[in-house]
Amino acid sequence: MPVERRGLERILFWLYEGFGTGPYLFRWVLLAIDAAAVAFFLWAPFQDRTQAYYILDVLIALFIALDFGARFWISRPRHMFLINPFNLADIVVLISLLLPMFFSNFAFLRILRALRLVRAFTFLRRMKNISSYLRENAEIIDRVVNLLVFILIMTAFVYGTQLEANEHINSYLDALYFTIASLTTTGYGDIVLQGVFGKLLSIFIMVLGISLFLRLVQAIVRPSKVTSECTRCGLLRHEPDAIHCKHCGEFIRLPTHNE
Repeated sequence: MPVERRGLERILFWLYEGFGTGPYLFRWVLLAIDAAAVAFFLWAPFQDRTQAYYILDVLIALFIALDFGARFWISRPRHMFLINPFNLADIVVLISLLLPMFFSNFAFLRILRALRLVRAFTFLRRMKNISSYLRENAEIIDRVVNLLVFILIMTAFVYGTQLEANEHINSYLDALYFTIASLTTTGYGDIVLQGVFGKLLSIFIMVLGISLFLRLVQAIVRPSKVTSECTRCGLLRHEPDAIHCKHCGEFIRLPTHNE
């Protein structure tokens, strides 16, 4: 049974899920604000706490809370919204913004602000329905975003956990350098993470990082499959030059750039 939406809820649903110039611009504005917030999180996670810093924290927290509330309001069913990992990441980021303002012991939570990067996934998923370029290059773009998000989040964890414990980690650039060296399995050995947690984090970066990197290379080198449902067996993904479905042999008509 279709959900009847009225008033503000209907407007918000149109902006977040609808089509047209209005929703398109609205989502790009959200992405721009998210990008600015993440840049702030990465630039000053452990800088001196000034009044301007706390004002920016409050403004970003207000933006995330309003965005979260709007998406929760228009979602159906709402309980599924609360268990979505992308939405749970927003809750974690909100906690990381608010608790350190009142309790200094929770300052370590600032490294979790990098989780705001996962919002790029939901943005790109929505934009694929509007942008033909994003739709045609969806596989490569998804894997580029996967890799970038992983690198930045791991860099934030390395920086946050090793800044005071490791004499070789003195800046965000040092943490980024270590993350990239581990991800590519180069292993120069000039920076080594300290402690049991440091070793486990290094293993995690190497194992998962190289997997994401190889998947990206594979997506670039190997032609992406085309999405077109077979009328007989329902297979969705086909080779770009396919004439018949490789599962059942049915003739298929793949979409072209002119369609």
